[in-house]
Amino acid sequence: MAKSFEVTELPVRSAKFVARKQWVVAGADDMFIRVYNYNTMDKVKVFEAHTDYIRCVAVHPTLPYVLSSSDDMLIKLWDWEKGWVCTQIFEGHSHYVMQVTFNPKDTNTFASASLDRTIKIWNLGSPDPNFTLDAHQKGVNCVDYFTGGDKPYLITGSDDHTAKVWDYQTKSCVQTLEGHTHNVSAVCFHPELPIILTGSEDGTVRIWHATTYRLENTLNYGLERVWAIGYMKGSRRIVIGYDEGTIMVKIGREVPVASMDNSGKIIWAKHNEIQTVNIKSVGADFEVSDGERLPLAVKELGTCDLYPQSLKHNPNGRFVVVCGDGEYIIYTALAWRNRSFGSALEFVWSSEGEYAVRESSSKIKIFSKNFQEKRSVRPTFSAERIFGGTLLAMCSNDFICFYDWAECRLIRRIDVTVKNLYWADSGDLVAIASDTSFYILKYNRDVVQSYLDSGRPVDEQGVEDAFELLHENNERVRTGIWVGDCFIYNNSSWRLNYCVGGEVTTMFHLDRPMYLLGYLASQSRVYLIDKEFNVMGYTLLLSLIEYKTLVMRGELERANEILPSIPKEHHNSVAHFLESRGMIEDALEVATDPDYRFELAIQLGKLGIAKEIATEVQSESKWKQLGELAMSTGKLQMAEECMKHAMDLSGLLLLYSSLGDAEGISRLASLSKEQGKNNVAFLCLFMLGKLEDCLQLLVESNRIPEAALMARSYLPSKVSEIVAIWRKDLNKVNPKAAESLSDPEEYPNLFEDWQLALTLESQVAETRGIYPPAADYLKHADRSHMTLLETFRNMPTEEEPLENGDLDHENLEDQNGEEGSQEEAVVVDADSNDGAVLVNGNEPEEEWGTNNEGTPSA
Repeated sequence: MAKSFEVTELPVRSAKFVARKQWVVAGADDMFIRVYNYNTMDKVKVFEAHTDYIRCVAVHPTLPYVLSSSDDMLIKLWDWEKGWVCTQIFEGHSHYVMQVTFNPKDTNTFASASLDRTIKIWNLGSPDPNFTLDAHQKGVNCVDYFTGGDKPYLITGSDDHTAKVWDYQTKSCVQTLEGHTHNVSAVCFHPELPIILTGSEDGTVRIWHATTYRLENTLNYGLERVWAIGYMKGSRRIVIGYDEGTIMVKIGREVPVASMDNSGKIIWAKHNEIQTVNIKSVGADFEVSDGERLPLAVKELGTCDLYPQSLKHNPNGRFVVVCGDGEYIIYTALAWRNRSFGSALEFVWSSEGEYAVRESSSKIKIFSKNFQEKRSVRPTFSAERIFGGTLLAMCSNDFICFYDWAECRLIRRIDVTVKNLYWADSGDLVAIASDTSFYILKYNRDVVQSYLDSGRPVDEQGVEDAFELLHENNERVRTGIWVGDCFIYNNSSWRLNYCVGGEVTTMFHLDRPMYLLGYLASQSRVYLIDKEFNVMGYTLLLSLIEYKTLVMRGELERANEILPSIPKEHHNSVAHFLESRGMIEDALEVATDPDYRFELAIQLGKLGIAKEIATEVQSESKWKQLGELAMSTGKLQMAEECMKHAMDLSGLLLLYSSLGDAEGISRLASLSKEQGKNNVAFLCLFMLGKLEDCLQLLVESNRIPEAALMARSYLPSKVSEIVAIWRKDLNKVNPKAAESLSDPEEYPNLFEDWQLALTLESQVAETRGIYPPAADYLKHADRSHMTLLETFRNMPTEEEPLENGDLDHENLEDQNGEEGSQEEAVVVDADSNDGAVLVNGNEPEEEWGTNNEGTPSA
């Protein structure tokens, strides 16, 4: 709700907008008329208008007048430019005056409806009615004038449960609308659609055809009695007011009644007016962009004697048929001359220019090109729809039957619920659209012809191989057309798509509902129309469709001949299509987008092309992707180059350690330190046996506890130096903890096998810088993985030749007779190049950090 006005505690029976003054005028049961400004919410005027309930107020369309009618049996005219003075009183009714309404065709006259069972027609300025209609057997509640055409009609609704249509010139009743089961409280002619709306205290609104007076529909929303019906010019919405609330409904159809011939001439119907535009009239100097409204000059072609519900050119564009109100009229397209007419609920053309009409669900007639009836058919089922094209199709609610036009023989029955049918110009393909999906079928006319020529009987299913299902797609088609073997359609989410060989491509996302008119090959554009009759074009290259069609048929040589005629900006679209067909190599040749070409090259394993693209665009992610692929395919040199470009340090670590490339690892150590990748740098230094550098890296990274523990395991001679740094660092946080740290130089007794550890350090120092090549792996594969301590324990008793890495028995014995403990002597095998390094039995963390307390985590 936008705004609300507190008027009175008594019922307000009528309120009207005065748009030119931004007012609302309301009449109520307290006999007062009130005027409000609906912008400022101010009360403009309050005055006592009648001596009984005010039933209705009516605003003059152009003059400053308001009419009011009341239970005091009077009608009064008020002039707001004269201070709301009453300028005239109309007397004559002998009961409550329920409604007054101005005649829109002659605003000097108005009609009044009264419970005295009459309608009176009055002239402004005259005290007596022009005439009186004894309208109903009971009181008349409502009256409305016909606004649509030139008929001098009005409609009345009464307590006798009927509504009546009157000719106010001949003063005769044209039609009585019967069906309501209680008082008729609201009536109206719709200003644009050919319908009459009647509302009743029986809770229903009935919709009647304004020409045939046939009941079209009954609306019942269960909100008790109907009191008012509102409409707006130019809109398909109507509003119904009930005891329990209001309902807004859309009536009629949004799809514009329009048709385009093959040359770009469009004919459309705006109500009974027929207009034409020509797409080719848009000059070559006008730059038309996709989706932009075309500046078309509209010409009046004529009028139509019936209300058009469909309009369709015949195949060669010479004739146009208009169908509606249960009739059809065939006109010449250029001069709009009537050539033929008849009764029809539906009308369809054949692809050759014959036509068929459905007169009822049980009667269908077929006519020749020269408008002569050829045959009348009574199908064995209830025909709810018919479709034209190559074959004549008749549909029930559950299936569709195809017949030939010549002799109306059954060709095939297909069990599917059909919403629409679209034939390709060739007559070989047909799209059947249902509520939720569409099917593309191939029509085998040669098979059908030979079957029929053979004289074999056709059963109720028709010729079995008449149709072959090619594709099924789970999309709802709103409107569709064929261009060659390509089916163009817009779907339920208003995307403009085309389908070639089952492959669906989205051309454009439409920003509002639009409906397909046709395709102009000379412009390579498909044209659509919206409900406001705006025409838009979208580019669809015929060469692109031809190319895709030829690829689908496997005619690749012919397809490649067409390819140069397709503009470069569409080549990626072609490449995606080829990829979807599994033709990835062809897609790579056609594609122009570097990212897409890179993906295709990777898919094909064409690393050279991928490398060229990566070099061109210098994308880190592309180098990384290519490096991984090169590594997995054994192209190690390319892998190294790619990883360097991608700065993939962990990848390089894996590569160099696997190759046993000490130089590479050395370079990587420096690079990792520069990049701040301490994990990789540490592992590189560790594998190179540069333990002092490892220690230095830990100290520089403020990982002092880890540095102390590493020194204890690998470089005992450095322990005192590190402990001193650790104490100093820890003192800032916890002096007591700092004091409890022991230095082995001060307390050697606390460090078991301390001297042995120092000796072992000097023994193995010489071998740390030896890097056997990866090719020597097999010599080392079966080497013992014992720690130095275990080696010390298992030393040979007799002199045996020592292998590289074994300890000199005599030297060890000379140094110290005490055993080192396993916990204190953790060793890395400098000769092992398996690429996996454990520090004290654990893999290094991803990046070095601190624990939750803020102290370095050991």
